[in-house]
Amino acid sequence: MYICSMYSSELIKGTLKTIVLNLLKDNRKMYGYEITQEVKKMTSDKIQITEGALYPTLHALEKQGDLITEKVYIGKRVRKYYILTDQGKVTMTDRVNEFADFMKTMRFLLDLDSTVQNA
Repeated sequence: MYICSMYSSELIKGTLKTIVLNLLKDNRKMYGYEITQEVKKMTSDKIQITEGALYPTLHALEKQGDLITEKVYIGKRVRKYYILTDQGKVTMTDRVNEFADFMKTMRFLLDLDSTVQNA
């Protein structure tokens, strides 16, 4: 489901919605393959999301009202773009803040600050 050369699939699965919402915040609209490629590029191939993992996430976010879609016809093909709604912007901010606090808590629990200082 997730191809990841550096991180466990559990970490990616737990953060995929946050990644997608935040990515769409910075881009007006994106289609699925474009999202996978942008994440791959931004993380220097550390996170590679398969379409099989991405599309259920996009559909769930759409069902929740966080995304809307826009179909664009390119010749005989249809490309579906995903766009953040106003509700999605609120959800994105909440998820990013929650994740930032979670990382802070994990640094404390794992005593990473002193580990880095002692290295």
